[in-house]
Parts: sequence; C-alpha cells; structure tokens
Amino acid sequence: MTERVHPGDSPPTSGEHSVPKPATSSPEKPAPQPGTYVIQIPKDQVYRVPPPENARRYAHLSKRKPRRSTCRSCCCCLLTTILALLLAAAIAAAVIYFVFKPESPNYSIESVAIKGFNLTSPSPLSPEFDVTVRAHNPNDKIGIYYEKGSSVKVYYDDINLCNGALPAFFQPTNNVTLFKTALKGSGIELNNAVLRTLSDQQNKGAVPFSLKLRAPVKIKVGSIKTWKITVKVTCKITVDKLTAASKVVSNDCDYGVDLG
Repeated sequence: MTERVHPGDSPPTSGEHSVPKPATSSPEKPAPQPGTYVIQIPKDQVYRVPPPENARRYAHLSKRKPRRSTCRSCCCCLLTTILALLLAAAIAAAVIYFVFKPESPNYSIESVAIKGFNLTSPSPLSPEFDVTVRAHNPNDKIGIYYEKGSSVKVYYDDINLCNGALPAFFQPTNNVTLFKTALKGSGIELNNAVLRTLSDQQNKGAVPFSLKLRAPVKIKVGSIKTWKITVKVTCKITVDKLTAASKVVSNDCDYGVDLG
C-alpha cells in the first residue's frame, strides 16, 4: 500500500528561528476563534429562556393579564353606571310621588244588559253582554291615556262566554268616565247541569259572573307621558236575571298594574 504523506511544516524563512514546542502529555484545548468570548457563569445563576419556537406561546400568555385587568375595569364601570341610574330613578320616583301624590284609579260596573240566553234548549248559545264600566281618576295632576289593544271578557264558572274591547280615550284629572262596551260570544255549549244551575240562580235573583278587563294605558304627568303599562281589573258581578232588563245586584272590582 502506498503511504499517505502529510506535508510538513514550512521551513522557517531566513532571519527567523524556529522555537521548539514544549512537549505536553495532555491534548491542548482548541483556541477560541478571533472575536469570540467565552464567559463562564455558575449554574445557579443560569435562567431558562423559552426557545424561539415557543416564544410566541409565552408572549401570548403574557398578554392575557392586561386583558383581565381591562375586563375588570369595564365591569366596574358598568356596575357603577347601573347603580347610578338606579339611584337616579329612585330619586325621580320619590320626587314624583311627593310632588304629584298619585292615587290608583277606581273601577266599577254600572250596568249589564244580557241577551242570547235560552236555558231551556241544549243548543249552543250566542250570549251578548252590554257592559257599562265606571272609571274614576282621583288625581289632581295625572291624566290617563287608554290605548288600543284592550280586552274585556266575561266568565261563568271559568267558562268564557263573550269578549270585547274598550274604546281608546283620554281621561283627564279628577274625572269620572262611563264607557260602554259590547261583548259577544258564539257557539257556547253548556251542559244540562250548568243550564239547571243557571236557571236555579236566576229564580233566586242572583246569577254570578266574573269580568276581566285588561287595558294598555299611558300616564300623563304634567307634560311627560310614560311608557305603556297594563291596567288589570277583575270584577265579581251578580245580576238578578239573564235579560236585557237585568240589574246589577253587587259588584266588587280588584285593580292591579303590570309595568312590563
């Protein structure tokens, strides 16, 4: 085999003397490259830094804290605003109450004319009730707008006999208004037991009915008109007979308001 010959060190030029290298038993450490610095740091002072491929992940996590603080500040501002509005509404309601001193309107049934009852025939009935309602507004500074969309229903023992509506009108302060409404029903089937009961009650001169009135209204306070609220009136009526000449023996009305 041909031996591989390595080039030897170049001979020294004239005027230069070769300096013999001291012989050492251990291998020499490689010399650092020009411009490179080697710094030795103790292990307990070495801190881990996320590698470049995970830098975005850590940067995303580090940005979440400001968002939480921002959300908290927004929630605090919102709660403060809501509390301030509630306080202002309470103060305004108190001022309105003490200045205007509102009173609830009063309702009653003045008269009822009844047609369409034949208690001797099992055929379906078409009852008609002409009802006169008395509405009293006792307030000195509050008017009431009765809007469209009202309903008036008459029941006998939870049986809906006829339906109708109130006219739309404005009731001024300190006013009593009588308004009539025609209620009609058709195809009302009553069994023999109910017909006998009605006949017995008519003979005694006391036939009970229930009238339910629902009316959307707006309250006028000075020059301000409120949003729509629903007036709910339930009256228990007793008449002496089931004819057009019937008379109201008794009536008791309950009043309520739905602010929604």
